[in-house]
Amino acid sequence: MIENLFRKYFKYFLSFLLISFSCLFIWPASVDSTLEFFEITQGVQIQRSLESLRDLDNQSWQLVVYPKEENQDKFVLRIVGFTGSLRLDHPTKLIVESGLKTWSLEDITLDNAQLANDSRDAAVEFLLNPLLKDLQNNRPLRLSLKGGFSELPVPPYVVKEWRSIDPISYKNEN
Repeated sequence: MIENLFRKYFKYFLSFLLISFSCLFIWPASVDSTLEFFEITQGVQIQRSLESLRDLDNQSWQLVVYPKEENQDKFVLRIVGFTGSLRLDHPTKLIVESGLKTWSLEDITLDNAQLANDSRDAAVEFLLNPLLKDLQNNRPLRLSLKGGFSELPVPPYVVKEWRSIDPISYKNEN
């Protein structure tokens, strides 16, 4: 009788241990990313967000958000693909969706002399302010860019990072 009772509870205990240990290996260690400072000119740095994400076709894209040099209240979203993965006619719109809300972000690629003269067509830039001003929480987003990708999911932790960039994030190291 006692032996049967022990076996019954031992099975429960063993199951509990097995589930607990498997959660340690399956659960992500951390989904928060960190902002970094990037040197734009000798001794001058800006705060930026840099993330690599995959679209629904499993293509990798790099998303960089940073304040504009000449106007720190404006934020830029730069999307970088592998050379040849972007062939866009400028200006084009970036469509951003979240739930029932939709935003259409302005293409400012040609305002950047480096990107306008780059024949590789590997990057495109958008003014991010309309989206950031309208977001009240860190919600998942879906980006679509004609000529680039049909849907690029952006998780909430990346949106949180974008919203936390300090517009007065310049550091002068001199």
